[in-house]
Amino acid sequence: MAELKQTPLFDQHVALGARLIPFGGWEMPVQYSGILEEHRAVREAAGLFDLSHMGEFSVTGPGAYDYLNRLLSNNLGKLRVGRAQYNLLLNHEGGVVDDLLVYRLDDQGYLVVVNAANMEKDWEWFQEYLPTAGVSLINRSAQTALIAIQGPKSEEILSQVTTTDLAAITYYSFEEATVAGKEVLLSATGYTGERGFELYLDAAEAATVWSELLEVGASSGLVPVGLGARDTLRLEAAFCLYGHELTEETNPWEAGLGWTVKMDKGDFIGKAALQAQQGEALKRKLVGFKLLQRGVPRQGYAILNSRAEEIGHVTSGSVSPTLGESIGLGYVTASQAEPGNHVWLKIRDKAVEAELIDLPFVPPYNKR
Repeated sequence: MAELKQTPLFDQHVALGARLIPFGGWEMPVQYSGILEEHRAVREAAGLFDLSHMGEFSVTGPGAYDYLNRLLSNNLGKLRVGRAQYNLLLNHEGGVVDDLLVYRLDDQGYLVVVNAANMEKDWEWFQEYLPTAGVSLINRSAQTALIAIQGPKSEEILSQVTTTDLAAITYYSFEEATVAGKEVLLSATGYTGERGFELYLDAAEAATVWSELLEVGASSGLVPVGLGARDTLRLEAAFCLYGHELTEETNPWEAGLGWTVKMDKGDFIGKAALQAQQGEALKRKLVGFKLLQRGVPRQGYAILNSRAEEIGHVTSGSVSPTLGESIGLGYVTASQAEPGNHVWLKIRDKAVEAELIDLPFVPPYNKR
């Protein structure tokens, strides 16, 4: 078994008493004070996340645009300098290799941020299709740290350690900034449904910025947050998680991510397969549900119809700290996917009733 990797903030996690677990090849904090407390802090005040396990690829050069636009599902022609774009990396069958972010740094430069568990697979994919000239591809993951601050008080806290106009950093935009005396790329592409920011910076400077933020944010309720609360927060916001809602056997249409696929932009990997699928009726759809009886839904549980026939499976589930209800995401037969429809989850040997509901479970901060 390969030795687990550690982020530049590992010593800080140990000092804070975090419970550490293996995650995507990394030793990561799953919780500090507790998942419930950390979740509520992000919804009501602010939380600080170490996301330094994520992968960062630098793509630059005169051929960078054409190269990335062929690899990815979205249209990079719509991406302006200073903006980020959610994107899918597809295989030739139209399945999702990974979901990722692309930041446009300048006319010929992009930062691509990939999931930690997929970093090596993605890197091989990017190298396989790299042209012989015109594009520089560099894996900057080991040199880059990523810290996120999320929650309604994140702007108030961050403003104490930067002179950057944070109000100008709108959703899916970014700026180069100085935070706690360190140069960072400061973005707003959060994964919690709350107002927040991400700081990409030199790995050697991460501990200084992390400690400074915790110190200045303590009086505002800022706490460190682990993977446990990150998962319940993203589930309430109905954000997909790779390996759960997204896999190489999942296509964008059934995952509700058709908006990331621009069929009119020119050729890209997976386009031919998706064109063929467009002419067919969807076999299954991703849905959200809440349990009407006691139980906790978990990935892999069967979803049944009223005749106890299996029509799908759970991809993510938990008790929602915000709603106080058991909620989840899953795939079901397309004809059964209408909100309001009742289904049953097979939890151990018991069929537990649930109702399909509109997503997200908790509206994003700007729609409350």
